[in-house]
Amino acid sequence: MNKINNILIKLSNRYASKWLVLLFDLCIVTFTFFLAYLIRYNFELAFDFTKFFKQVPFVLIAATISFILVNSHKGVVRFTGIKDVINIIIGINLLATILIISTYISRNYNYDSVFDIPGSIIYIHLLLNIFFLIGAKFFIRSVYHSIKSDLLLTGKKDHLILIYGAGNSGMVTYDAITNDSNSNIEIFGFIDDNIRKIGKKINLLEVYSPSKITTEFIKENNIDEIIISIQNISSDRLLEITKNYLSKNIKVKITPPVQQWIDGDLKISQIKDVNIEDLLGREPISIDNPILIEEYYNKVIFVTGAAGSIGSEIARKITKFNYKKLILIDVAESPLYELQQEFLQNNIKNFEVIIQDVRNSYRLDQTFSNYRPDIIFHAAAYKHVPLMENNPFEAVSVNVGGTISISNLAIKYEVKKFVMVSTDKAVNPTNVMGATKRIAELYISCLNKENRTKFIITRFGNVLGSNGSVIPLFKKQIEKGGPLTVTHKDITRYFMTIPEACSLVLEAAAMGKGGEIFVFDMGKSVKIFDLALNMITLSGLNYPSDIDIAITGLRPGEKIYEELLANDENTKPTYHEKIMIAKSKMIDSKNLCKVITDLNDNISYWQNLEIVSKIKEIVPEYISNNSEFEVLDK
Repeated sequence: MNKINNILIKLSNRYASKWLVLLFDLCIVTFTFFLAYLIRYNFELAFDFTKFFKQVPFVLIAATISFILVNSHKGVVRFTGIKDVINIIIGINLLATILIISTYISRNYNYDSVFDIPGSIIYIHLLLNIFFLIGAKFFIRSVYHSIKSDLLLTGKKDHLILIYGAGNSGMVTYDAITNDSNSNIEIFGFIDDNIRKIGKKINLLEVYSPSKITTEFIKENNIDEIIISIQNISSDRLLEITKNYLSKNIKVKITPPVQQWIDGDLKISQIKDVNIEDLLGREPISIDNPILIEEYYNKVIFVTGAAGSIGSEIARKITKFNYKKLILIDVAESPLYELQQEFLQNNIKNFEVIIQDVRNSYRLDQTFSNYRPDIIFHAAAYKHVPLMENNPFEAVSVNVGGTISISNLAIKYEVKKFVMVSTDKAVNPTNVMGATKRIAELYISCLNKENRTKFIITRFGNVLGSNGSVIPLFKKQIEKGGPLTVTHKDITRYFMTIPEACSLVLEAAAMGKGGEIFVFDMGKSVKIFDLALNMITLSGLNYPSDIDIAITGLRPGEKIYEELLANDENTKPTYHEKIMIAKSKMIDSKNLCKVITDLNDNISYWQNLEIVSKIKEIVPEYISNNSEFEVLDK
């Protein structure tokens, strides 16, 4: 019995709020209906009270139906916003429509006169409802925030902040903070560059000039944080603002682009620290293509290298679609286990985790036979340039041999699409890693012409935050007090975020017809030295007084500048502005496939120089740089 009572109490607590709002709205509708009669009869009680009292229940029933249909009663009154206002207006108009229809039926079909409400009263009632219902909600909201502000002023203020940007985005940020009942943030004022706004007040808060916000001003007013709320801000301007205030020992945060707001609304949890991704110097890439829903619907999908940065993110993005089965393949046990636990915690269904080496054709064959994949994303590869320069056998074995094994099985089991994740280092390679990825590209290109499987290649540069990339390295070096190590002061790289790269991979896979090398628009190349400087700044430190940058010299096989296209390649556009197709020269498919297969079959018998020599025969544009294998180029 106690359990039943507890359940009833919980249910009543859960639903009491919205029913109370509905009751409140109905009380206002009753009052405005009476007021409409008074206005219609010049504020004299000269109307038929009996008829009026009979009409009230009908009006209330119509109002209840209208408000429930638009869910206007579900809005939290103290957080009333524009969406709530729209719902109220729609509900009120729906109520008026019901009353007009009932009046029409009553007059034309001699139905009960109770439903015959004069048109003038209906229209007056409509206008009064708009005024009183919306006005009442905003009045309650205003009182709530006024009381809350008074409590904050008398209590402890955990965070006192300034919003940089007094435009529309700044107002949205203001609403997000003030409407959050759990927020312990108080807004002190706004900062803006616009001279016409400086000195004015918004919601009783002053708009300050950036020059006014000095170290002394911050200390005097106990300001803890500045939130940058400017849409389409350039990376240079963002860095300038961030650097300025970090030097004043104040935290700096940023609101995300409007495309990332949840259901069109900014949540306080989305306001985050400025990070290196915000300083890429280009707009974030977003994909919203309904074609992808159909592409991956009811498909069995394999992801090799699923424990890696790219493979795991591809897997995460696939879980957003209604696939049939997702098979995650990797030889790295611990990170694959972590991905498995992540999926289980997020209640993701229909996936399997398989510890498997892509070089083991026999075991792979069993997996293909068991699950019969429709689409394969092949992200398994060795990618670290210096390590592969010292271990060419492993580079060929995984990057080439693994691709041969899994692509041959894709043909055997008539997989619909095979998508290989490649790299810009495969273009005019200067190292073993890049050259082996180029050989894998060539093998894929050979297979495409004679088989039902559509083989597709995606090629892009570095991804921010991936395992072993420069960003995590710099973070660790900053934590240790430096120095940050950069191999060359002029070295540049193309960067995009992991989610961006994987979104483009999924998009390219959907548009691919077979045989394409999709090249992604990576934006401007970034100087690694500048990247290091920016990360020092974002950490609130100064170069070189706090942390130095050490130039260590190019590593074996490393380029100063990366390329996305080979010398004999150019591009043609696709329907997505960020994805191009590289137009490559014709290749001798049968002969090249045999040569690549022979390389993979015989590497066990060769020393490093012999292996690299064979690689250079297959990829003549491969010229070693800063490597022991330069001797082979002479």
